[in-house]
Amino acid sequence: MSTTLPPTVAVGLAVPAPARAAPNAAQPASLAQPKRGQQWFSLGKYRDIIVAVALFLLFDLGVLVLNFYTSFQISEDAIGINLAGRQRMLSQRTAKALLALQTARAQQAPIEADLEELRKAVQLFDISLKGFQSGATIPGGDGKPVMLHAAEGAKAAAILQKAQGIWTTYQANLAPVLAGKPTDAQLSAAVDYARVNNLPLLGLMNELTTALEAVASARANTLRLVQTGGIALALLNFAFILFKFLRRLRSSDAAIEAANEENREILTSVREGLFLLTPDFRLGSQLSKSAHLLFGRTLTPGDDFFQLLEPLVTPKVMQDGRDYVELLFSPHIKEALVQNINPLVEVRVLMKNRLGHDEPRFLSFQFNRVLENKTVRHLLVTVQDITARIELEQRLNAERQRSEKEFGMLLKAVEADPVLLGEFVTRTEAQLLEVNDLLRSTSSAQGETAILNTLTAVDRLMHSIKGDAAAMNLDTLASQAHAFETELQRIRHADSNSRLGDALLTLPMPLEELLHKVASLKVLTNTPRTKPVAADTNTAPLGLNDTLTRLALQIASRKNVLIAPLVRLGMLKQLEDVQAQDLVHAIVVQLVRNAVVHGIETPAQRVAAHKPPEGRIEAELLRDGADWVLTVRDDGAGLDANNVREKLVTLGWYNPPQLASFDDRQVLMHIFKPGFSTAAQLDEDAGRGVGLDLVQTQIQKLGARLMLRSTPGKFTEFIVRFAA
Repeated sequence: MSTTLPPTVAVGLAVPAPARAAPNAAQPASLAQPKRGQQWFSLGKYRDIIVAVALFLLFDLGVLVLNFYTSFQISEDAIGINLAGRQRMLSQRTAKALLALQTARAQQAPIEADLEELRKAVQLFDISLKGFQSGATIPGGDGKPVMLHAAEGAKAAAILQKAQGIWTTYQANLAPVLAGKPTDAQLSAAVDYARVNNLPLLGLMNELTTALEAVASARANTLRLVQTGGIALALLNFAFILFKFLRRLRSSDAAIEAANEENREILTSVREGLFLLTPDFRLGSQLSKSAHLLFGRTLTPGDDFFQLLEPLVTPKVMQDGRDYVELLFSPHIKEALVQNINPLVEVRVLMKNRLGHDEPRFLSFQFNRVLENKTVRHLLVTVQDITARIELEQRLNAERQRSEKEFGMLLKAVEADPVLLGEFVTRTEAQLLEVNDLLRSTSSAQGETAILNTLTAVDRLMHSIKGDAAAMNLDTLASQAHAFETELQRIRHADSNSRLGDALLTLPMPLEELLHKVASLKVLTNTPRTKPVAADTNTAPLGLNDTLTRLALQIASRKNVLIAPLVRLGMLKQLEDVQAQDLVHAIVVQLVRNAVVHGIETPAQRVAAHKPPEGRIEAELLRDGADWVLTVRDDGAGLDANNVREKLVTLGWYNPPQLASFDDRQVLMHIFKPGFSTAAQLDEDAGRGVGLDLVQTQIQKLGARLMLRSTPGKFTEFIVRFAA
């Protein structure tokens, strides 16, 4: 198929790390620990109190052992009393469930729930009765297993024997019922037995409870006597100790208060956050004033350190920090070996500023062990706000990266053909100035349609700059042009309620940056634009051919396709009109990009279509009489009118009934419309629907005619014909 388009058709500063706590440095009260290994003072000075304390301890130990043993027995008695009380309830529960089952049976109602209740009551009563007789582990009141010891005393034994006699017969009568399908006679027999023996069984369980309570009461009386005697002797010993040490405590209190005052002054004035961390990751009793400010909240002694940290950091940093602190609390791990793997040495956190907004900050946590007899008793945590340092480092890194990119771009520019570079600089500068003029002449007062038209024009110019820069291998400039395009798309698709004119105010800054980049290239060349003399194509410069070939190969690499580009544009220099040179150059760049992105299939697809894995792209400019002919051809997938129809429906431009009235030629003409693209995803090479729109615009400026020839699965060919 072929389509002819007439020209008139519009289609940091270094912050010192916190010093490690010196073993003998002054620390807050909770940080300064006494040396437990110090020599005792003279034994004679404390002889009386030592003897008194020793006797007190020996006596208390004896009382404690007796108290513990008696208390243990009482606790066991309490279990037995509770379970005996439960037996009373279970006897009633069994009878009630049995009667309910009989009633349901008579009414032909479901019996499963009553049957299950009966089974549970019988099972629990049986194992508890056996536990009272010989001891066993049975479910307690909360369902958890408890140890039930055998009931003590002859009275209890006699009661249990009577109860067992009743229960054995009871179980025999219940057995057919518990099996699930008793006869009426079996059910009646069980109910009759329950009616006769329920009250006697209940009475025996009451007697058992009373007997157990009597045993527990006797033991409680014994315990009270022991505790009373122990308290009396303890008071006497305490009075003696208090008398001996009261005067010494008075003198030591003054010294302690002085030390505490010094600690408070230190904790108030120090700029770092200071606190001790216990082995269970809780804050010590003393915290510096800065610690509250650094965490952005009031800290309380005993707070969980990682609960304080959790809302400030990511889950991974949280887990890594916990693992690291656990390592520090392990005495067999050398502190020096793990200091360099501290994951909290530089942490990005989000803090609420004075306006209540989240603000990123950077904190540094340093951990130092506090040892006692080679055991890690605490960790001394030092917290610093290193935001200023990090921000400075980030600015320096960004500036270094920008400088490196600028230097890299300049190196590539130096390596480029000086004539091509000069033409590129002149052409790009003119396009950027045109963009500037378009933006300056646009305001909110012009209306949405006019602003959108301006955006379209700017988009075309920027797309041309991006393609031209990519062809020159100036990736930094191409990336900035791509970012400018992205911002244009954002403005175009912004909320309709926003003022488009005001949104354009964001564009001068990136535009100025682009002009700065071009200016830095301009100093490398002052090559004048002159009319070339007629020359043999064999002797014409090959720089443009090489540039476009490299561009095609770079795009192909990103798209994972193989191509063999053949570019023959040496005769471009024979065009007398410099503007015509620029227009043809822009057209061929876009058509070559389009051929690689949309035309050439993947190697696997080409092999499946019985094609060589390497696609072929040809771009050639020839003289044909009074005309110039630019041809760009690829042997790729071709143009499929049906695919274009589907895309038009997806874009919402037409509905299927409307498209049914279009022939294939009319459908394919839409590929030149602004915003149309068949790309599956947006990237730096395709997806914005600007490339062929730009081609059509350039063809119109050139006064050329465009013929499109394509066969699906075979080839696509663009032929641009214009007067010499």
